[in-house]
Amino acid sequence: MTDIPTDTNGHHPTAPPPDLTALPQQRTAPDGDGPRAEVVSLDTARDRRHPYPPTDPTDPAGLDSAAGAPGDGPVLEGEVVRVDRPGEVDRDWLADLEVKAKERRPIVPLWLRSRTEALSTLKWVGAHYAYVAGYQLTRTPKYAAKLAARSPRGAARFIGGAVRWTFDLEGEPVRRSAVEKADPEAYLKLSRQRDSRVRLRVWVAGIALVTLLLAAILITTAPTIAQWSALALALGLLGALGAPADRPLIDRTVIPTAREKLTSDVVIRALGALGNAAINQAIAKNPREGIKFVAPITRDGPGWRADVDLPYGVTVAEVMDRRDKLASGLRRQLGCVWPEAVPDQHTGRLMLWVGDQDMNKAKQPAWPLMRTGAADLFKPTPFATDQRGRFVGLTLMFVSVIIGSIPRMGKTFLLRLLGIIAALDPRTALYLFDLKGTGDLSPLAPCAHRYRAGEEAEDIEYGLLAMRELKDELRRRAKVIRDLPPDLCPENKVTPQLASTKHLGLHPIVIEVDECQVWFEHPTHGEEFEAICTDLVKRGPALGMVLILATQRPDAKSLPTGISANAVVRMCLKVMGQTENDMVLGTSSYKNGIRATMFSFSDKGICYFAGEGDAARIVRGVYIDAPAAKAIAARARTAREQAGTLSGYALNEETAPETGPSFDLLADIAAVVHEPKVWNETVVARLAELRPAIYGPWMELEDDARPAQLTTALKPYGVKTGQVWGTPTEGGKGGNRRGITRDDILKAITERDGKKGFGTAS
Repeated sequence: MTDIPTDTNGHHPTAPPPDLTALPQQRTAPDGDGPRAEVVSLDTARDRRHPYPPTDPTDPAGLDSAAGAPGDGPVLEGEVVRVDRPGEVDRDWLADLEVKAKERRPIVPLWLRSRTEALSTLKWVGAHYAYVAGYQLTRTPKYAAKLAARSPRGAARFIGGAVRWTFDLEGEPVRRSAVEKADPEAYLKLSRQRDSRVRLRVWVAGIALVTLLLAAILITTAPTIAQWSALALALGLLGALGAPADRPLIDRTVIPTAREKLTSDVVIRALGALGNAAINQAIAKNPREGIKFVAPITRDGPGWRADVDLPYGVTVAEVMDRRDKLASGLRRQLGCVWPEAVPDQHTGRLMLWVGDQDMNKAKQPAWPLMRTGAADLFKPTPFATDQRGRFVGLTLMFVSVIIGSIPRMGKTFLLRLLGIIAALDPRTALYLFDLKGTGDLSPLAPCAHRYRAGEEAEDIEYGLLAMRELKDELRRRAKVIRDLPPDLCPENKVTPQLASTKHLGLHPIVIEVDECQVWFEHPTHGEEFEAICTDLVKRGPALGMVLILATQRPDAKSLPTGISANAVVRMCLKVMGQTENDMVLGTSSYKNGIRATMFSFSDKGICYFAGEGDAARIVRGVYIDAPAAKAIAARARTAREQAGTLSGYALNEETAPETGPSFDLLADIAAVVHEPKVWNETVVARLAELRPAIYGPWMELEDDARPAQLTTALKPYGVKTGQVWGTPTEGGKGGNRRGITRDDILKAITERDGKKGFGTAS
C-alpha cells in the first residue's frame, strides 16, 4: 500500500512547494528585526528540515519540485512508502492459526488430566466450602440475635414505606414544585393522577391488612412450633429489612492464608513489591497492559497457577532472584511460592505456582515401592514429588548422575534413595562407597557387591582396586557388545533382554560415591580416580554402568570438568553461589533462571532436577529414613536370593577386590632406577613395564601429567623431585627435566624401614 507522503511536521502537501529561487537572498539584520529582516516561508523552512524534498502527488518523481532547488538534496524517483503502513495488510492465515495454536487453552483442564490432581482439586474445593459452611453455621445464633435486634427498625421501615406507597407521598415534591411555579395545568394533571393511584392503592392496602389480620388469627390457633416458626420468619424478614446499608448481616468468611484464592490483583501487587524499576513503571502506567495474564488463574494440584507475561525487558530470572520479596507481596510462606520460566516461551513468560502449604511441610503421598513391588532400571521409577504432589520418575539406565549441595540439605538421603531403587532391581550390582564414613549407605550393604565406609588409607585402597575392577569390566563389556550379532544388539548398547541374560554379564551396575571429592583430591591416586570416573561417565551409560557422585563442595576439584560436563542427570539442592550452581546443573544454568541458590535452609530434600525431560524441575525427594531403608533392603535381598544374583560383600566374600598383588612404590623405583639421576617420565615408563596392572594407568595420562603423577605419589614418603640432567632413552640431545635422585629413594626406604619395619605401601 502506497501512502501520500507527509513532511516532517505532518503537513499534507496540498499545494506545490514554493519556488525556492524566489526567496530574497538578503541577510537578516543583526537584531533579527527591521526593514531588512528576511521574510521566510514557514512551509519552506519546514521542508528544509526534511532530508528529502516533499513529493507532489501530481509529480511522483519529484522533478518539478526539485528543479527549483537543486542544492536542497538528492532527487529520488519512485513512490514513497511508509515503513508502518496504516490498516491491515494481507497476512498468511496459516501463520495466524499457528500463532493462535501456540496460545490456545487446553480442552481438558490441567487438574482433570490425572486422577491424582482431580482428586486433589476436588478435595480442596470440598474442604473450602465445608470450611465456609462450618464457619457460618457456628454463627447462626449471632445472626438470629442481629435479626431480632434489627426487626423494630425493619417494622418501622415497612410501615413507613407502606404509608408512603398507599398515599403516593413519593410524588409530593413534584406536585409542590408545580404549585411553586404557578402552573395550574400541571398541578391539576398531577392531582388527578394521584387521586387515581390512591383509590386503587387504598383498596390493595386494605385487602393486604385484612389478610395479615386473618393470618395472625389463624396462627394463634396453630401448634406451638408453627407459631414460633411464624414469629421467627417475621422477625427475620423485618430484621433483614432493618439492616444498615454499611453493616451486612452475614460476616465475611475469614479464610486462612494457605487457602486464600490467588487473583490477578494479588499477583500484580506482589510483582510491584519486588522493587524492579521496569515492573513499577509498567504498573504505574497501566497495570493491566504492562503485566498480562495469558491464561486465567486456575487451580493446579494443591495450589494456584498463574501464567504471566512480564513487562518488556523484564526476565523471569529477575523475579526468581527476589523470590523472598515475591512471597512477601503474596503474603505466603517462602516455601509456597515457586516462580519458574516456561522453556518453550520467551524469557519474560512467568509461570507462578503458589501452593496451599509450604513444600517442605506438605504431606507426600506414599511411595509406591515402600512396601511391595520391584524396580526396573530401564523404566522411569518415582523418586520425588513436584510442588503439586505428583510423582516424578527417573530412568537410571543410560545416565550418570551428579548430586550437589551444601551440608545438611538431604544430599545423602537422595543418594541412598537412588541406591534403594537400584537394589529393588534384582539384576543390579551395587558398588557403594561412603567416603564420609558415617555409614549412611549401610542399610544397603546386604545387597551390595562392594561396600566401604571411611576415608582411611585402606578404604582408599579398597576403592581404588574396585574402580580398577570396574575399568576392566567396562572394557570387557565393550568387547562383548561389539561381538554380539546385530539382531541381538542393534544399537550397540545394553538392552533389558541382554541385561537379563546372565551368561553375558551385562547386568546393570550402579556405583554410588558419597563425598566424591575425597577421591579426586587424594594426593596419590586422585588423578587415577578422576580418569576412571571420567571414563565411566562417558562410556559407562551405554554399557549398563551408572555412576552416581555426591558432593557437598561442588567445585572444579570436587567435580572435574570431564565429569561435570558429561553427566546426564543433575540434582542440585541448596548451594550458595552461581559457580556451585553451574558446576552441578550445567554451564549458564544460573543465567537461564535455574537457580538452586533460591532454596532456603529449611528446604531440605528439595532440589532442581535436570536431565529427565526437556526442562529442569523443582522436586522433593521421597523421604525414607534408615529403618525404612533397612526394611526395603531386606525385601530387595530376598528378591536377589530368589534370583541368584547376590555376590561379593553381600555373601561375605573377600572384601578386597582381586586385581593384583600388593606393591611397594619405593622398592619398585629402586628396582628399575640404576642411574644416579633420572627423569620422572623415564621412571614412569619403567614402572609401567614392571607392573602394568598397577602403573599402567599412569602411562595413559597426558605427557605433562605423567611426571606430576610420580611427584604426587612420592610426596607422602618425603621424596622431592627437581631439575636433573638426562638424555632420552631413544637417543638425542640431553637436557634438564623434572626427575629424582636414586639416593633420595634409598634414603626414604631406609627411614621407612627403620621406623615401621619392612612392609608394603600403596
